[in-house]
Amino acid sequence: MAESKLLDGQVAIVTGGVRRIGKAIAMSLARDGAAIVINARSSRDEAEATAREIEAIGGRAMVHIADVTDEGAVAGMVSATLEAFGRIDILVNNAAIRREVPFTQMTLTEWREITSVILEGAFLGSRAVLPHMVRSQYGRIINIGGVSAHTGAYNRAHVAAAKSGLTGLTRALAVEFAAQGVTVNCVVPGKIGGKRSATSGHSVSLPGGGQPLVGHDGAPEDVAEVVRTLCLPTGGFITGQTIHVNGGLYMP
Repeated sequence: MAESKLLDGQVAIVTGGVRRIGKAIAMSLARDGAAIVINARSSRDEAEATAREIEAIGGRAMVHIADVTDEGAVAGMVSATLEAFGRIDILVNNAAIRREVPFTQMTLTEWREITSVILEGAFLGSRAVLPHMVRSQYGRIINIGGVSAHTGAYNRAHVAAAKSGLTGLTRALAVEFAAQGVTVNCVVPGKIGGKRSATSGHSVSLPGGGQPLVGHDGAPEDVAEVVRTLCLPTGGFITGQTIHVNGGLYMP
């Protein structure tokens, strides 16, 4: 008999799930038995490669290409998830763009490009999955925040503002849906090492050139492990929280 896993039978959507933190989260949840819907806006080849890695460890995965700022596309992603797997238990709002531009040179178009992906994407995704979670009286929503929202950062006012918005959204949804068995939390990575994508910009430039107290950058898997814990059935007593994973870089 196959060994039972902690998330057997559950289904997770991970937006921006093709690389770095998103990919690490998708892999971690898959190892615990969840079927994974890997969302990307355009990187189909990378998304399918991640799906193959999940299948190679005995997991289930499907790829869904959708722009998280497009209301119809998000609805389509949820419909495709339900058609493929019959349920939605976990949503990880990880999709983000982190461009850099001095504030006085920032255009409204540049502001909206960032805030729409980070904040409106989380709004649309959460609104689309919550009716299904409420119906089953169970759900886990994890928003991936950013340390710049708490420390400030050079040339990233749009990113910091959008990530700050995720903290407020997390608390509001936690209050509104706790009675329906849905927990909502925000996980905030610090400085995470490894190769960065073109839309990630450089490693965030914090005031004072901040370095983690532990003496090294984190890994995507460090963040994924905290997300995993919150997604487990045993994580049901944690909601409305902003949890920092940063090696002591920032201590609220």
